[in-house]
Order: sequence, then C-alpha cells, then structure tokens
Amino acid sequence: MNKPDLTPDQIIQALNWRYATKRFAPDKKIPDDVWKALEQSLVLAPSSFGMQPWKFFVVRNQETCQQLIEHSFNQDKVAEASHLVVLAIKKDIGADDVTCYIDCVSEVRNVPKDKLEGLLNLIEGYLNEPPFPLQPDKWSAKQVYLALGFLLYSAAMLGIDTCAMEGFVPAKYDEILGLPEQGYSAVVLCTAGYRAEDDDAADQAKVRYKTESVVQCID
Repeated sequence: MNKPDLTPDQIIQALNWRYATKRFAPDKKIPDDVWKALEQSLVLAPSSFGMQPWKFFVVRNQETCQQLIEHSFNQDKVAEASHLVVLAIKKDIGADDVTCYIDCVSEVRNVPKDKLEGLLNLIEGYLNEPPFPLQPDKWSAKQVYLALGFLLYSAAMLGIDTCAMEGFVPAKYDEILGLPEQGYSAVVLCTAGYRAEDDDAADQAKVRYKTESVVQCID
C-alpha cells in the first residue's frame, strides 16, 4: 500500500482550519462517500493491543437528537449537525472479549489459534494483573479517545467541521439510546457537519501555547 500523498503544509493548514464548531448549518449534510471515509477513520483507529473495546453509535433520528439536547446542557448542535456520533466503551471487558479478538486475528491474518496463545495470555494477564492500578472501563475510555482523535483529524483533512463534546449526561444518553442492554456506555460525543455562517467562533484566533513550551527534545 502506497503512503498518503499529503504535504506537511497541507496537514498544518487543515489543522489550523479546524476548530470546535459551536453552530452547524442544519441544511448542509455530509455526502455519503465522505461520511463512509470518516466511519473508516473510527474503524482504523489504534487501540491498546488492538483490542478495540468500543462501539460508535451514529444517531440519525432527528426526534432522538432533539430529545438529547436536554441532556447535552441544551447544546443545540447535537441536533443541528449533519451527524452525531456517540463514542462508547464495551463495559466490563474481559476474557471473552480477548478470545473474540484472538479469533479475529486468526481469521484476518490466517494464523492458527494455537500460535496466538502467547498474545492471548499477554492481554489477559495485563487486564487481570496490570503493572499499575487499572480499571477496565477507564482503560477502555482511554482507547475511545484515540478513536476520537482519529475522527477529528480525518474530518479536518476532508474539510468537515467537528466538535468533540464531554458536556452531556452519559447515563441519560445510555438510557435513551438503549446502550446498557447492548453492553456499552457513552464516553464522549462528536458532532460533524458544516459550520454555520454566523458561528462567531470560526473567526477567533486559535489559542495554543508556543511550540517550544509544550514540545521538548531530549537529546
């Protein structure tokens, strides 16, 4: 597979262009082919051991989106955006999930399962007796944020506006979307679409510390 044909300047330009969109244009929808690419950015996101302890719920029903506004601190963008993505963790990940992943590795890479026993034991050992205090759900939540980062970056490369959102009530989202019955729980949201012309935040200067204050080279 050939490497992507992107220049450093193109990447920096796209990342400077993106911002946490406050208002979306409700009448502008992301084309299907572009959205499929953004879905794949979630699928292709990295995770510890490659375990992928997550699921991404794309809420398309407008009535449901309207219902969720109340539980998003009245942020209308969950209904105004073209797409609302609820990034959720697989609750109480354990041995069965490890076995499922090993089965997937075996199938995709055409490797006998007995050859993967070492990997299976490594992952199970990490989850059961981690080298530092670890709660499975918190570990899974960290992985979800990796996927969120991939989605935000990919959207910027494609000229799609986004806003990552922690300002919501996870328990109410879980209840309304029926996530507990499926073994999942909401962690973070991402709205995606096109910025509204009257979103004043689009013209605000990006506030970041100077590179030398946050990037240190240790020679």
